[in-house]
Amino acid sequence: MSVAETPPVRPARRSPPPVIRITDIAAERLREILAEAEPGTAVRVGIENGGCAGMSYKLDFTTDVAPLDSVVEDKGVKVVVDSKAVLFLIGTEMDFKTDKVSSQFVFNNPNQTSSCGCGESVAITPAAADAS
Repeated sequence: MSVAETPPVRPARRSPPPVIRITDIAAERLREILAEAEPGTAVRVGIENGGCAGMSYKLDFTTDVAPLDSVVEDKGVKVVVDSKAVLFLIGTEMDFKTDKVSSQFVFNNPNQTSSCGCGESVAITPAAADAS
């Protein structure tokens, strides 16, 4: 093959960023929680309809990963993102906050457009499908 006939070189395909990022504090709390769970257990993150703002974040234990779920393994923890929640969670940071009266996981979500006064529910606009 001559130089003129050399096929173009395609750039290496980059892996998409994870759907969510996990802070060090959230990973530490998840490790504590999962240490008491059955081996192979992960935390499933999802979105459910409800609350005064329309949606809320949902956390469950799981040992199953569905074919379209996204799996984030970082800082020694495994988080499964429900396939129905992926477009709502792209770019989200999962954190853990403790204050004088509560301790909870919080989601810093760039797709969130509003939340209710108590902070239990949110309004979220799905990210564009090509954002991941």
